Amino acid sequence: MHLTNPILNTDSYKFSHYLQYPPETRAISSYVEARGHSEQPEVLFFGLQMFLKEYLSKPVTAQDIEEAEAIVTAHGLPFNRAGWTHIVEKHGGFLPLLIEALPEGTLVRRGVPVAQVVNTDPACYWLTSYIETALLRAIWYPSTVASNSRKVREIIRPLLEKTCDDPASVLPFRLHDFGARGATSFEQAGIGGAAHLVNFMGTDTVSGVLFARRYYGAEMAGFSIPASEHSTMTSWGQEREAEAYANMIDHFGAKGLYAVVSDSYDINNAVSEIWGKQLKERVMAAGGTLVVRPDSGDPVETPVQVVRQLAYHFGTHLNAKGYKVLDDSVRVIQGDGISPADIGLILGRLEAFGFSAENIAFGMGAGLLQKVNRDTYSFAMKANARQDDAGVWHDVYKRPATMNLKASKAGRQAVVDGVAGLEGVRIDQLGGRENLLEPVWRDGRLLRDWSFDAVRARAA
Repeated sequence: MHLTNPILNTDSYKFSHYLQYPPETRAISSYVEARGHSEQPEVLFFGLQMFLKEYLSKPVTAQDIEEAEAIVTAHGLPFNRAGWTHIVEKHGGFLPLLIEALPEGTLVRRGVPVAQVVNTDPACYWLTSYIETALLRAIWYPSTVASNSRKVREIIRPLLEKTCDDPASVLPFRLHDFGARGATSFEQAGIGGAAHLVNFMGTDTVSGVLFARRYYGAEMAGFSIPASEHSTMTSWGQEREAEAYANMIDHFGAKGLYAVVSDSYDINNAVSEIWGKQLKERVMAAGGTLVVRPDSGDPVETPVQVVRQLAYHFGTHLNAKGYKVLDDSVRVIQGDGISPADIGLILGRLEAFGFSAENIAFGMGAGLLQKVNRDTYSFAMKANARQDDAGVWHDVYKRPATMNLKASKAGRQAVVDGVAGLEGVRIDQLGGRENLLEPVWRDGRLLRDWSFDAVRARAA
């Protein structure tokens, strides 16, 4: 059984749709957008290229047809054998589709199309909507993670700019991805992990680095540091907690940053007595930077308290903006139960106590890669036009009387640079303006190959 059979990468009800269009139909056009409005009116478009390279670049085979027909008919649905055989025989198995999209990394208001797809073979009018399941999933998930990650960046940025001497160099490492184990699969972690790396450069999700390398040519998109976990610390026993910490200093203390989870027993005792007294001189003499990680307690109060305790024991200096910065030998990372709102509260509390935002970094796990769904930004793919056998395009749209939010756009779409930013317009009303929806895929061929650096630069 071929689990990645492209014919089966759809919803069950799609199998019968080839019989449901008007008989004179020759083409269907559909677009993808994040519908509606919310507290975050913009989305960061990212991730389509991964799908194009991994899935659409692989042709359908005669064996795929045989396997799919047996499964679909047993599943209780009609199978379009003639349609799929036509694709294999005429197109070598590559789907005859044109996909246009905004450049990846583009920030766009909700309600503006990010992609549009249409069949290029009149015999395959049914194919456009057939790939909705796979195509929409390929867009909504990475775009949602990238948008949420950017939201955190925009919370941290102004506080760094206000309180830090060099915010540009500090910002890329303020949010670290801890989400690999909280994702549902290796692939999800890779896709979401790469999406996070559009905005930041800190990650422990190795698959995110691999996906950024494979699909966007990033030699190394993210970085990490040596860090402990509870098993490596508690294996020493509570009576040898100080020895466990000392071992971290011995191995990593002279090599830059290293993180030590310090709440196995009592975070206050660990910071004030062990780090702040017993091991203080060794930490400072080692030459590196200890990053203390409280991993329990109140997610807002605890990290603020740890920063203040470290300031008392290790000292601070005032930066050029008049804010306190911990001694270079110590910093803090908070990675337990953190939300974007919590990050704003923590940085606000630290500022109120006179501390620079550079004293602390944050880690997010399931909240970054897993606690999202298609409705987070209301992503949808909808048909907007139908071409008949005379070559005439007809508007296709929905206007639910009971829910205006679900109304869809009529007519083939374009995206232009307007007064308020990017906006969607009908392509027949383009009026000589540049259409920013670029052809990125046609009939099995990738037309645009965005580098990760280009995506990051655009997103920044």
